[in-house]
Amino acid sequence: MGIKKLYLEFSRLGEYLQSLSLLFARLLVAYGFYEPAMMKWNDIKSVAEWFGSMGIPFPTLNAYMAASTEITGVVLLTLGLFTRIISIPMIIIMIVAIVTVHLHNGFSAGDNGFEIPLYYMAFLLIFLSYGAGKFSLDRLIFGEKN
Repeated sequence: MGIKKLYLEFSRLGEYLQSLSLLFARLLVAYGFYEPAMMKWNDIKSVAEWFGSMGIPFPTLNAYMAASTEITGVVLLTLGLFTRIISIPMIIIMIVAIVTVHLHNGFSAGDNGFEIPLYYMAFLLIFLSYGAGKFSLDRLIFGEKN
């Protein structure tokens, strides 16, 4: 068997992992958003004050919007429901987090840099592009192929 045939066969077999990989990634990202969402909800007033101190307009409204989007994202990503849609506002949250909190610290996660939010954003872009996969309510309800 030539190297090209071997590679193509390996690629074909690897496609069987696509939906399992999407499921694992969705659950991982949902778990990553869970604690920050709950921290916001448990002390929304402090979050609003913090947002205000960073110059975010309408800090109370934005605190509620961020917390609501994050907890909704946790639920929808876990279920694989409206995955492509919820990825958009979650990407926006990551962009805002990078610009307002992490960018001035550089890249490294160890220095509270933008590394982790960037990784979350990359995963969310994958969900936006590929959907939730076979193990999802999107597939069950809407018949999405990926």
